[in-house]
Amino acid sequence: MVTRTALIGLAGLASLTLAAPGGIPAPLEWGAGPLTVDALPRVVHVAHRGGAREVPENSMSGLMAAYERGTAQVLDLDTRMLRDGTVVVMHDATLNRTTYAGGAVRDLDLREWRGVRLRPRDSLPGSWRAERPPTVAEVLDRFGGRIVLTLEAKDPDSLDTLAAMLRARGLTRSVFVNSNDPEVARRAHRLGLVSQLWRSAAQLRTDRPERWASFVDLLDVDHKARDTDLVRAVRSGVPRVWAHTVVTPAQRDRVLALGCDGVITDAPGRLWKASKRRAVSRPLSGE
Repeated sequence: MVTRTALIGLAGLASLTLAAPGGIPAPLEWGAGPLTVDALPRVVHVAHRGGAREVPENSMSGLMAAYERGTAQVLDLDTRMLRDGTVVVMHDATLNRTTYAGGAVRDLDLREWRGVRLRPRDSLPGSWRAERPPTVAEVLDRFGGRIVLTLEAKDPDSLDTLAAMLRARGLTRSVFVNSNDPEVARRAHRLGLVSQLWRSAAQLRTDRPERWASFVDLLDVDHKARDTDLVRAVRSGVPRVWAHTVVTPAQRDRVLALGCDGVITDAPGRLWKASKRRAVSRPLSGE
């Protein structure tokens, strides 16, 4: 059963893309408006922070690599707001872990942000250069409508700015806006955005996700949660339930078997290769 589900996801990905100049996968929807969440296959693979075990997280080069490889149908990134209101791509509230600089992201303006350089981790495969972390506008202009995105709004006061940016580019149905706060998800829904709500394993123990079905489009659940909690999320009435942060085929197989229809992963290439091997070694029954 799990094998069939995984193969459906692979077939869905194949149906979304074709060869484009330079080898970059081009959505079939090009020329007919932006790719939207409605075009996603039944089972979705999401490159978390671009695939943080394979590329420099939340970097333009990492996002581009994940996009070109075609191993995920969705690119995930985190957003923070600078003191001048510019929304940028960064997970942490400080620069210390992922850049050569230090201090609070919120203390910078756009001019200062452009002087920051990301520090690729030594453990990443391949060779990566230091680079300037992007703004959200730059990511939207490069990928918006070409692949579905998820933006986690780490600063809830950036929500109006994000909504305006998505409306101006015609991307309100092409981007999930993510938060850990149900009230932020409710606000996103009221702003006409596609709302995503993530919850930890501890939160899922006491959550009643059916209460959110009217305003949450995607429930993003911790794969470490108990089976009963994941099943309750799947049965909540929320249209999509994806599990984070999956890194092994066994983790993926478990959450798909429990009814989740997507996985958010730091290793999209690894899961993709495992699915291809399985498709070759275990054909569907009756074939």
